[in-house]
Amino acid sequence: MYVSEWENGKRTISDRYATVLRQILGVTDAELRGTASAVPAPAADGYDELLSRIDSASSVSGSMVQAFNAQTELLRIMDRERGASGLVDQMTGHLAALEDALNFAVLPNARRPVALALAGASTLAAWQAIDSGAVERAWRHYELAKRAAHDAEAPMYLAHAKAEQAYVLREAGRPALGVDLIRDAQRTLGGHGSPRLRAWLLAAEAELCGHAGMVDDSKRALDAAMEVIPPGPEDRDPDMLSIFLNGAHLARWQGNVLALLGETDAVGSLYAALEIADPSFVRARAGLHTDLAQAHLARAEYDDAQTHLRQARLLAGRTGSVRQRRRVDLLSARL
Repeated sequence: MYVSEWENGKRTISDRYATVLRQILGVTDAELRGTASAVPAPAADGYDELLSRIDSASSVSGSMVQAFNAQTELLRIMDRERGASGLVDQMTGHLAALEDALNFAVLPNARRPVALALAGASTLAAWQAIDSGAVERAWRHYELAKRAAHDAEAPMYLAHAKAEQAYVLREAGRPALGVDLIRDAQRTLGGHGSPRLRAWLLAAEAELCGHAGMVDDSKRALDAAMEVIPPGPEDRDPDMLSIFLNGAHLARWQGNVLALLGETDAVGSLYAALEIADPSFVRARAGLHTDLAQAHLARAEYDDAQTHLRQARLLAGRTGSVRQRRRVDLLSARL
C-alpha cells in the first residue's frame, strides 16, 4: 500500500524508509524523491562565510588528501566485494566533501592534489552508477571526473575517465560512438602514461569494437594490448590506482571479447581466468560466469551455458548489479 501511495504522491517517503530504499535501489536521495538538491539562500553579506571557506580549503593538508584517497579506496573495496547499491549515500557524501574542498581552493598548488583525488573518486562513483543502472548519474560523474582531471593536469586520469565513459554509450546502444571516445582517450594520453593503462585502453577499445561489429579492429586492439601489458602477477597500477590489470586479467578480457565475437575458442582462456580469479572481486566473477555462458552458447553447449548463468545470476544478486543481471537476462532469452 505504501508503494502505491508513494508513487501517486499521496504519501511522502519518510527519512527512515528513504534510507532503506536508497540502499535497495542504488539511487541518491534526490533520485528517490524526484527532487533537485536544495540550494540554501545566500546571506545578505556572505563575504565572511566565503573567506572562511577559502581559508579552510587553502589549509587542506597532504594528510587530509591522503584521508580522502583512503576513503575512496575503502569504498572501492566495499564495492567490489558487496556491490554498489548499498554505497550510494557514502559515495554521495564523499564526492560532496571533495567538490567542496576543490571549489574553494584558490591556487593551483592547493587545487591539484584535491582535484586528483576527486577525479579518482568520481570515476569510481560513475562505474558504481553504471552497475546500478543509473546511467545519467554515471554520465554526470564522468563529466565531473574529466573536469577534475583537467584541473589536476593529469592526462592519465582524463584518458581513463573518457574511456570508462564510453561504456555509458555502449549501455545506451551507441558502441560505435563509444569506440570514438576511447580512441580520443588514447590520443589524450599520447605516448605517455603507464603500460598497464595503455593495455587497459586497448582492451576497452577491443571490447567496444566487438559490440560495434568491428571484428578486425577488435582483434587488432586485443593483440596490441597483449603486447603492451607488463609481465608478472602484479595487477595494481601504482600511477592509476583504479586500474587492476595483468596478463591473467587480460586473458579473461580477451576471452570476453572473443566470446562476444562468437569465437568458439574463447572458452579455454575464460576457464583459465576463472581458476585464478580473486574471490573478493565478486562482481568481476559474476561477469566471468556470464562470459562463459556466452562462450558456451556460441558452441551450442546449452547445459554448460545454463550452469554458468545460474552462478552469474546468484553473484549479480549478491552485489545488486543491474548491469550484470541485464546481461544474464539477455543470454537466458537465447536458451
